[in-house]
Amino acid sequence: MTDQRHGVLLMAYGSPDSVEHVAPYFTHIRGGRAPSPEAIANLEARYRSVGGRTPLLAITQEVRVALEEELARDNGATTRVFTGMKHWHPFIAETIAEMASAGIASATAIALAPHYSRMSIGGYQRAVDEALAAMGHPFAVTFVSSWHREPEFIAMMAELVRTALFALGRNGNGRVMTVFTAHSLPERIREWNDPYERELAESAAAVARRAGLGEWRVAWQSAGSTGEAWIGPDILECLSALQHEGVRRVLQVPIGFVAEHLEILFDIDIEAQREASRLGLTLARTAMPNASPAFIRTLAAVVHNAAALAAVPVA
Repeated sequence: MTDQRHGVLLMAYGSPDSVEHVAPYFTHIRGGRAPSPEAIANLEARYRSVGGRTPLLAITQEVRVALEEELARDNGATTRVFTGMKHWHPFIAETIAEMASAGIASATAIALAPHYSRMSIGGYQRAVDEALAAMGHPFAVTFVSSWHREPEFIAMMAELVRTALFALGRNGNGRVMTVFTAHSLPERIREWNDPYERELAESAAAVARRAGLGEWRVAWQSAGSTGEAWIGPDILECLSALQHEGVRRVLQVPIGFVAEHLEILFDIDIEAQREASRLGLTLARTAMPNASPAFIRTLAAVVHNAAALAAVPVA
């Protein structure tokens, strides 16, 4: 049975509640350094183009409820699931305080991003560690660094690819090139022998094999404007290269993301679509996992694997 005092902490990046909150949200991302008025205006414009806010928090809360129900179904007991955001409310520190007040004695912490980088997932881990230290370490945490090879994740993504290819008309006129994408990071992560690029390549290859893809590519998206080099090729550059190769239909698989937020709703659905249209390409993307049953099963498997390694009984 479940230890009633074990919890699961699901963590996501965070998204402002409205355009009015873009400036403080952006400032938090920058570690308290205020962005330029031009940078704020640019990000505000992006949020306005998708309706002023994204559904990220609502989706994450749906995932929380569904995962708690899935874990309870396993052994007929309850494991509390909590959500915390890296850059907006409810902040990770706020959620850890809530968990401590609820009497949680041990927890599994999972960032809702499958691939590890010291710069990205490492930031979640620092937020958890700092919050626990500030409270005097009220409970123990098993932190899941990466789950990009989880069999349920690969199976889910392969099914999303197959479904999208069928809708695109894989057997129609002309080939379809499948392009897996993830959030770009500065090239300096390579100086640390960071596993991020390698993990993306591993999961993309595994999904491609399972989906039966004959050809596919890896590209990057959503690079920041920081004045330094970021990992490429960017998806916009990739689309141009594919057009020159004679490709006319492209399926983008944002395998580095699991929910609809700005990097999906603007960077792909608006910006990449605009570039594809300019190039005369048909661009489609896979549906996002969001709170789908397949994704909930994936997260349940991640929780159980982490619990087994830590010898923690979880429903």
